Amino acid sequence: MSDSPFAAYPLRPASYAATLGPTVIVVPHPDDEALGCGGLLALLRQANVPVAAVLVSDGSMSHPHSRDFSAVARRELRYAEFRHALAVLGIEEDDDNVLYLNLPDSQVPTPGQPGFAEATTHLADFIAAKQAATVLVPWRRDPHPDHRATSQLTAAALSSLPQPPRRLEYVVWAWERATPADLPQPGEGTGFRLDIAAVLPRKQRALAAHRSQLAPGTIADDPSGFLLSEEMLAHFAQPFESFIE
Repeated sequence: MSDSPFAAYPLRPASYAATLGPTVIVVPHPDDEALGCGGLLALLRQANVPVAAVLVSDGSMSHPHSRDFSAVARRELRYAEFRHALAVLGIEEDDDNVLYLNLPDSQVPTPGQPGFAEATTHLADFIAAKQAATVLVPWRRDPHPDHRATSQLTAAALSSLPQPPRRLEYVVWAWERATPADLPQPGEGTGFRLDIAAVLPRKQRALAAHRSQLAPGTIADDPSGFLLSEEMLAHFAQPFESFIE
């Protein structure tokens, strides 16, 4: 962890969170919100800053060979875990502050593919309706294809707005899987870490809400299913989160 460029970014105090204003987080899969910026979300709500969330994919492919849990059941399980995690972070699903794009897990469309333009419009309308000052989105070259597609979708949505909000990119899989070409290049953005020590226990509780993704898991009949490794989770047990603007 110590040799990652993300761990060397300058540290900003927890009070910085309140300066972001009304915030929308765009989430590729249920659990990315807690992993990438659960601490920031908790700090925003602690400061009574409005937060809304967009879940891009249905999350149903984490255990694709399960017979006990159909694709619909897996989706509903992941959605329930997502709502639980948001509630732990202080984001209640009311007043239409959570948007589900329901795009297929592992097949989030990219520009030119079916569904991309429609999803872009839904996302842009939601961001505008929430009068967001800041949008949180995965790092543009985060190694998971759905994360990259989410970044492209968000970029298209923001470019369609007359006064786009600021964009902060959070890190998930780039902690472990990034190649040198995936990492931020000189002049590409300003990296910083946010001190989340005061809300780290809350972030960990939000992560724990995603029981299907944590060993031993809740879907027992698909041994090939995805579970977050201890090594991966260690990156998100640190008292800071990393962002690129």
